[in-house]
Amino acid sequence: MDVLIHLFVGLHIIGIAALLGGFLTQMKAMGQGAARFVPGMLHGALTMLVTGVVLVGLNQADHHHINTIKIGIKLALLIVILGLVYVKRDEEKIDKGMFGLVGLLTTANIFIAVLWT
Repeated sequence: MDVLIHLFVGLHIIGIAALLGGFLTQMKAMGQGAARFVPGMLHGALTMLVTGVVLVGLNQADHHHINTIKIGIKLALLIVILGLVYVKRDEEKIDKGMFGLVGLLTTANIFIAVLWT
């Protein structure tokens, strides 16, 4: 079971890397007012959602303690990120504030995962 959990943690990290990487590649364009949500950001967020749900299930099946408040907050942030990216995915230009919000929420999600023990 531990190997399976570690596999999904790795996939979860790949998802967050795709989301954050997509954001970081658009930083220069954001400064020029031409940033857009690239497809990798949506795919990364969806990967995070699926692997996160699987990880919660696997950890519960393995009788590990689950911090439901932490998971709930991370899920809420991810749903907001997914909503913004999904709705605005076809637009050529995204407002700087909205684009920055996605980056901020993504970064907050990372720090919650790492620092909240």
